[in-house]
Amino acid sequence: MSYRAVEVLTSAALVIAEDTRHSRRLLDHYRITTPLRSYHEHNEAKETPRLIARLRAGDSIALISDAGTPLISDPGSRLVAAALETRIPVVPIPGPSSVMAALVASGMALDRFAFYGFLARKGRERAEIIDEIVGSRSTVVLFEAPNRVGATLEALVQAGAGERAAVVARELTKQFEEFKRGSVGELATLYSETDPKGEIVLLIAGAEAPAVSEAELNDAAKKLKASGKRPREVMDHLVGTLGAPRNLAYRIAHEG
Repeated sequence: MSYRAVEVLTSAALVIAEDTRHSRRLLDHYRITTPLRSYHEHNEAKETPRLIARLRAGDSIALISDAGTPLISDPGSRLVAAALETRIPVVPIPGPSSVMAALVASGMALDRFAFYGFLARKGRERAEIIDEIVGSRSTVVLFEAPNRVGATLEALVQAGAGERAAVVARELTKQFEEFKRGSVGELATLYSETDPKGEIVLLIAGAEAPAVSEAELNDAAKKLKASGKRPREVMDHLVGTLGAPRNLAYRIAHEG
C-alpha cells in the first residue's frame, strides 16, 4: 500500500470491492472508515448506473481488488467504460500487480509479453489458446487455479512446448512468495504429484524464430500436399522437422 492509496481510500465517498469481508480487513488495518460496498460480476449490471449517478453528482468512488490490480481478471471494466462514456475521469492508483511482479522476477525476455488471464477449463477454446501460447514469440503470462497447474503444464507439453523455459510463481508479494523454474516438462512432472498452494502465475518463454522462412515453409507444405499428405501430417512436419510455430504451421497446412 502506498501513501497515495491510503489517502485516496480515506478521502473517497465510497469504496467498492468484490469481497467486502476481505477488503474490510485491509481498510481496518489502515484505520480507513470510508463506507464499503460490494461490486462483483453478479451485481455490476445493477450497481453500475447507481455508481455513475453518484459520480455525476460529485462523489469520488474508489474501486479496489481482493488482490492485485482491479480489472485484471477482476470486475470493474463495465464501470470504467461507463464512467469514460459519461466523461467522468478515471484515475489509476499504482499498486501491487502479480502480472508485473512475476514478469520482472522471471528472468525471461520482457521486450514483448502477452497476458492471457485464466484459460478456459476445457473444450475447443482451451485447445486453441494452448496452441496460440505454444506458437507465441513473446513471453506468455497467465493465471491458473492451484488444482489445474499440473494439467495446464501437461497440456502445453502435449502441444509441443515441453522443452520451453517456464516459471510457476506463487503468492507474489505475500509472506510465502515462491518461484519454481525449469522446463515446461519438468514443472509438469513436479505438479502432477502435488498441487501448489495459493495464487498462481504461470510464465512460458516465447518460441524461437523458425529455422526457415515462411516462404520456405509454404514451399515445403505444397510438396507435402502434392504427395498426398493430410493437413495434420503437413503441420506435424512443419513443426517437428522445420521448427515452425504451431499456429503458423496450422495456417500454412490448411491454406489452399
